[in-house]
Amino acid sequence: MNTENPFFNPHYSTPHETPPFDQIRLEDYEPAFMEGMKRDKAFIDSIVKNPEEPTFDNTVAVTVEDDMLERVSKVFFCLLSSNTSDELDALAQRMAPLLTEHANDILFNREYFMRVKAVVDNHRVLTPEEEMLLKNVYDGFHRAGADLPPEQQEQLRAMNMELSALTLQFSQNKREDTNAFILHLTDKTQIEGLPDTAIDAAANAARERGLEGWVITLQAPSYGPFMTYARDRELRRQLYIAKNTICIHPDDEHNNEDIVRRIVDLRRRRAQLLGYDTYADYVLEHRMARNRQGVEQLLDQLLEAYMPAAQAEIADVEQTARRIEGDDFKMQPWDFSYYSHKLKMERYNIDAEMLRPYFELDRVKEGVFGLATKLYGITFERRTDIPVYHPEVEAFEVKDADGSYLAVLYTDFHPRASKQSGAWMTSFKDQWISKRDGNSRPHVSLVMNFTRPTPTRPALLTLGEVETFLHEFGHALHAIFANTRFASLSGTNVYWDFVELPSQLMENFATRPEWLATFARHYQSGEPLPAELVERIVASNNFHAAGEFLPA
Repeated sequence: MNTENPFFNPHYSTPHETPPFDQIRLEDYEPAFMEGMKRDKAFIDSIVKNPEEPTFDNTVAVTVEDDMLERVSKVFFCLLSSNTSDELDALAQRMAPLLTEHANDILFNREYFMRVKAVVDNHRVLTPEEEMLLKNVYDGFHRAGADLPPEQQEQLRAMNMELSALTLQFSQNKREDTNAFILHLTDKTQIEGLPDTAIDAAANAARERGLEGWVITLQAPSYGPFMTYARDRELRRQLYIAKNTICIHPDDEHNNEDIVRRIVDLRRRRAQLLGYDTYADYVLEHRMARNRQGVEQLLDQLLEAYMPAAQAEIADVEQTARRIEGDDFKMQPWDFSYYSHKLKMERYNIDAEMLRPYFELDRVKEGVFGLATKLYGITFERRTDIPVYHPEVEAFEVKDADGSYLAVLYTDFHPRASKQSGAWMTSFKDQWISKRDGNSRPHVSLVMNFTRPTPTRPALLTLGEVETFLHEFGHALHAIFANTRFASLSGTNVYWDFVELPSQLMENFATRPEWLATFARHYQSGEPLPAELVERIVASNNFHAAGEFLPA
């Protein structure tokens, strides 16, 4: 055993056996991956070579005692999205083909598949959970091509290998190209119209880069306010063009155009080899729409229902722009947010900056956690003794209503160069129940890209960021409350359409006055969010809602 490599220890000496981020080194990953794949192969071989007749218990439900490959993969790929480095990216490119080939070896293992098929054809009475596991395992083999002839499986192997490399490269290119662009401003006239919070953040971004003036980036907390408030139309155009041409610059090392074309072609060929007309049909098979015709029907219904209203909304903004700028003004895409905001202010006298002082991040966090306490009885305790993967990350022990341990929750709120854009929930460990481990509880992570604090202001969120927090927190609750026997059915490992239900429920609280009253206070004066502003928030909820339902 490699005693210096923490991944070789099946039981971490940390609270709730959380990943020992303070001990993990870059050089620990590759040996752990290799050993994990070796152990995984031996485990599969033990199932295949079992002389007993295949049963649900000895073929499908059997689990490895220490899934080393799962442990190292969870940590590695979570950090690849949230706190990567050039070295981690390079390692991912080296490991991706090996991991894909390992997965191919399992999914194309004919003997393994035939044992699973034998269980499908003849098994004991199963519980509903066992039935779902059996269905998922068999379906996973079938949709991977386990029942195809060897020559077609070899074609799939090659496609899977190439797709793995291409999708990884696409993601890395997108992050690198996003980080590569900055709009460096040095003249005060260039920041006219921006609210103080945006100016403060831009000045801070410049200081961090050793520059004078202000820096605007393509990260959402920087890009969004500039497009909404900046008076300089030419700068809005430059920023808009930069945002909408990420990874499509000719002869640029981060250009993704050929990668996208190749991914589309490989997905099409792969789906057709598996017996589907299109990749869309393959993906949609187990989703509510069922097939591409279902999606097209829904899109047609949305277009019919919302297109007239959306066109009216656009016309309203264009009219507003001409009223301000003159009848010969021709609105461009980089103008829409700016003049839409003007119209919203005229109609409702409400915008993100009016609300931002009342949504200080620590208070919002208290409000979200408090909402979970009120709804579900669970509580959150900050744990500074749980190792984290970045100084900005916080770890919380989640306790059930009876005080028992329920989960660990990590929060990672702010953008940085090492993080992908967007917001998501993931997990470093899923939940499961076994005779050996009992109820092994999950380690869940919330990753966001919210407005940063500055030397003069704490992190102040927009209402949209509060909604995002609630949305992703709904996903986290889905994982936190998991109580299943099998990890592969735990938390958000459910049908795709159901994944979004808890998040949709939670985000609806964002404009509930009774919830806002529990935490929304001015970060300086402590005054509660005025009822008048809450009423304006509610009244403006459907402003330009039609356009949100139309396909991009």
